[in-house]
Amino acid sequence: MIKHYSESFLSGNKIALRKITKEDYANFFAIEDIMESRLLMNDGIPFPPTEADHEKFLSEISSEKDDYMFAIELKDEKLFIGTIAVYLVNWKSSTCHVGVSIGPENQGKGYGTDSMKVLVDFIFNYMNLNKVKLQVFGYNKRAICSYEKCGFLLEGTLKEELFRFGKYHDIYIMGLLRKDWDCKT
Repeated sequence: MIKHYSESFLSGNKIALRKITKEDYANFFAIEDIMESRLLMNDGIPFPPTEADHEKFLSEISSEKDDYMFAIELKDEKLFIGTIAVYLVNWKSSTCHVGVSIGPENQGKGYGTDSMKVLVDFIFNYMNLNKVKLQVFGYNKRAICSYEKCGFLLEGTLKEELFRFGKYHDIYIMGLLRKDWDCKT
């Protein structure tokens, strides 16, 4: 499923995952500063971070801390469109969490689904983990549909866990086991 290219780390049908470089910082900052993006991925107060906040966040990502973040790049255009990450790796229990952030202009085009499939394959076949977990806000229907296409199943609901748009919303906990992924590939 994964094609390997010298200029990128991992590749799917539409996207390539690669390391984040300093040249990506401006595009990363722009995506992360969009209010719509913040409301879909962050459960904190949706206040825009400063450039120093962004730089500190990126500088603290390290495989030594079991945090792995990749740039998502359109294969043909070589265009940075977002990030995807593995974090909270628990080597003893063989689990991890994942998250993806793609700019609004590139959402709904299959890039997130393609990116997640490549990342999940990497997690199961290179990191040798058994379970991938994520949290998604109940109102983020497009993301929920994408995760289901990747094989994630609803494992639980945190009822009225998030306050947005003047009311409380559920947060869904989704998971994917290696044995269920193996059935898909």
